[in-house]
Amino acid sequence: MSVLVGATTDTTPAPAFAPMAAKPIPTNAPTVLLVDDSSVQRRIVYSLLDAIGTWHVVHAVNGVAALEQIERVQPSLVLTDTYMPKMDGLALVEQVRDRFPHIPVVLMTGHGSEQMAVNALKAGAADYVSKRAMVTDLGRILERVLTNARDESDRVRLRSGMTGRISRFVLENDPRLIRPLVAQIRDDLLAVGVCNRNGVTRVGIALEETLLNAIYHGNLEISSKLKENGDEPFHAMVRERLDQKPYAARRVRVVARVTPTRASFVIADEGPGFDVASLPDPTDPAFLERPSGRGLLLMRSFMDEVRYNATGNRVTLIKTQISCTPPDE
Repeated sequence: MSVLVGATTDTTPAPAFAPMAAKPIPTNAPTVLLVDDSSVQRRIVYSLLDAIGTWHVVHAVNGVAALEQIERVQPSLVLTDTYMPKMDGLALVEQVRDRFPHIPVVLMTGHGSEQMAVNALKAGAADYVSKRAMVTDLGRILERVLTNARDESDRVRLRSGMTGRISRFVLENDPRLIRPLVAQIRDDLLAVGVCNRNGVTRVGIALEETLLNAIYHGNLEISSKLKENGDEPFHAMVRERLDQKPYAARRVRVVARVTPTRASFVIADEGPGFDVASLPDPTDPAFLERPSGRGLLLMRSFMDEVRYNATGNRVTLIKTQISCTPPDE
């Protein structure tokens, strides 16, 4: 097991609930189940969670204890280490997927656990966070997963009569438009029954990554390599190009076709494209920690098919009902 600092393994059972937080936690705040067999790691991650958000935190020392906690607590999200005794992170992902499909799982990865993370994404994990980037990435990733996984039952009931839908959108280069667009598509997927909530969460995350790529790398022509020394150079260039020609006038076009058996999404940008043959294999463990690999890995892990046109400025993503877990009862 890899940890943020040190390498301490503690088999002492963890308390069921986190210690009293310094700030008040609303009763309706989401509950995060933190799963790790190291008490040192649990304290470090708990401190990060307390600093970056407002949520109830409960603990478990391995996958077996986590499943018992889920039965009692029904958390909003599971945040789990990779290597643990009795039941590791991958086995926990599979168990939660089968027994509690409405609860998303985020995997904490460290050096040496890259292949496990790839396998976990394929098995049903909603996302992963590198322990080397926990301070900067943990809050953003958890908020995104929770947003995608929120209960949509009322809206789904209102739209339960829908049997299919074709939607077309033209987006400005504004990432704030992505979340409401993805929310609408999630509604359509749930309404027609092509996926259950866990499957819809994963499709939503794949679409977010694809749309961000279309804006940043397609229309604005900004390379992920700028993130290798921190995010600020990347975002500084984003701010600069949003008002520059020819970047500012470009748009992202989206066509979403949703039926009870199949969903397809065509996302096209107006940039010059790229050499599709040069795309690396995102499932290569050596590629997992690179900034440029995250989006492609999530897209290919969560969708049945991801294909680019010859120019590289249009991508088609396909998800079939047969590949999703059956719809929720």
